[in-house]
Amino acid sequence: MNKDKLKYIQDYGSLIALFVLIITIGIISPDFRTFGNFLSLLRQSAINGLIAFGMTAIILTGGIDLSVGSILALTSIICAHTIKMGLPAPIAMIVALIFGILLGLISGLMVTKSRLQPFIATLITMTGYRGITMILSGGRPISRLGDNIILNNIGKGSFIGIPIPVWILALFFILFLFILRSTILGRQIYATGSNSKAAELAGISINKVKLIVYATSGFMASLSGLILVSRLGSAQPTLGVGYELDAIAAVALGGTSMSGGRGKITGTLIGILIIAVLNNGLNIIGVSSYYQDVVKAFVIFLAVISDRNR
Repeated sequence: MNKDKLKYIQDYGSLIALFVLIITIGIISPDFRTFGNFLSLLRQSAINGLIAFGMTAIILTGGIDLSVGSILALTSIICAHTIKMGLPAPIAMIVALIFGILLGLISGLMVTKSRLQPFIATLITMTGYRGITMILSGGRPISRLGDNIILNNIGKGSFIGIPIPVWILALFFILFLFILRSTILGRQIYATGSNSKAAELAGISINKVKLIVYATSGFMASLSGLILVSRLGSAQPTLGVGYELDAIAAVALGGTSMSGGRGKITGTLIGILIIAVLNNGLNIIGVSSYYQDVVKAFVIFLAVISDRNR
């Protein structure tokens, strides 16, 4: 195989893999090909997608965030508690989003000010936030959150036949695409991950950039939590367990370098869809969840090997 063909496969391998998956599973199971199933698949992918967009920005700077699942759970419980205290649901949702930003900032401060490795810093916050979630909730779900049109529809509603979570995912995809491609902040994110010392010498405040991306990741996790609360009708302390792994997998599958400095939000979107198609298709076919994890692990392994070759 010549170098041009190899480069083409490496650059577009995730997109090719997505189409192969869709066609293969569609042939095996007619139920997969239905319009209703595709809408369900997209609705399910919105949760992981929003988290993965925030994760992409962090990984582009050379970091990682293991705390997103715990932030999702904690802000969901905060939202439910504030509603129970008598605050209107829209205000409770705003409070939850603000807490998401603050929780993300704490991780960012541990990385920038305490000089901890991102893996260690976010492992600490992941564990701590999960513990606080259990304390606040008493380990029990918080339900009966009332009937509010915004809270109810953010996760379960539709607009012109398309689920609202899919609209939200599309909106933030466009926003992240614009920021990373066309703004000074986007160039600073890439520069920080590519060569942080050179970026600092060029006048870029790499600590400020890292704080922004960690705060953004916290916001995206809390937004995903609100969508889940809407879908479930309750806030559960076990929400978000393992979500950070699916988000990292989507970013890796999309071709973003795990060492930072290279990647695209379009690739992350493809990675999100690959994870969603795998989960949805294997469920429809009737493959055990144990085997599903093995399949996902193998796909992620191929993505990482491809990244190293690039």
